[in-house]
Amino acid sequence: MAQNRSGLGSGWVAAAFALILILLTFSTIYIFVGRVWWFPEPANSFAEAIDKQFGRTLFITGVVFFFAQLGLAYVIWRYRDRGQRAHYSHGNNVLEVLWTSATIILFLGLGIAAERAWASLHFQGASLGALPVEITGKQFQWYFRYPGQDGQFGRTAPELIDAAVGNPLGVDYDDPAAQDDIVSQLMAVPRNQEIEVILRSQDVTHSFFVRELRFKQDAVPGMTIRLHFRGEKLGAYDIVCAELCGQSHYDMNTKLVVMPPDEFNRIVSSQDEYYKWEDEFNTDVEDRP
Repeated sequence: MAQNRSGLGSGWVAAAFALILILLTFSTIYIFVGRVWWFPEPANSFAEAIDKQFGRTLFITGVVFFFAQLGLAYVIWRYRDRGQRAHYSHGNNVLEVLWTSATIILFLGLGIAAERAWASLHFQGASLGALPVEITGKQFQWYFRYPGQDGQFGRTAPELIDAAVGNPLGVDYDDPAAQDDIVSQLMAVPRNQEIEVILRSQDVTHSFFVRELRFKQDAVPGMTIRLHFRGEKLGAYDIVCAELCGQSHYDMNTKLVVMPPDEFNRIVSSQDEYYKWEDEFNTDVEDRP
């Protein structure tokens, strides 16, 4: 009698666990298929390629997840405790080889499919004529430096770094090439022009992230990392630090503004024009409800 009562209780528990697992599985599938929480709209073709790769990966792993969870629910119910003697299984070597091989093939296949998008960002340099922008992360602020009308960055020196006097990057303004450099806390780029990013950090590891571009790269102290992107849709996009970098990490954010080329050329024509635009942009943001 004790065994029967135990088996009955185990049956209810197994049924409840199996039902909960099935409900969670279908709820998870619905959230992703229905895109209840999803990415913002991509702002360039690279972001679209990343989204396609993400979709392929999610579909394949989603199918595996779906059948694996339903199989688990079946096993929970089928092999519940009914007072029977336990049986030990050594497994099935053929099945082990099959699903291990399938995992390897899927892993390598997804990697090959993603190679072109990954290589375009990390293995291919910026094309000739790309606009260089130096991006420096510093607790807890992003700084952007443009070479000005002469197209050349001026010299910098660590001993000249002093944010209190308005020189957070240590630019040597005695260097003729530095006198028209523009240093800003906002990033502006012309639409459809390739941007060469020169990424640095002054203190700890930061991570430059623009979600609409699907563009994310760590800024590592002592390293200069070069990447490139193209803003293809006009608008203002959040720039955040995606690496926990200290107590005020949450506040390390600013904007990337993709604007028409003629407007961009106007604001980079001089330091005064750029800083005027920066002030107007910040004022407009503060005045928004």
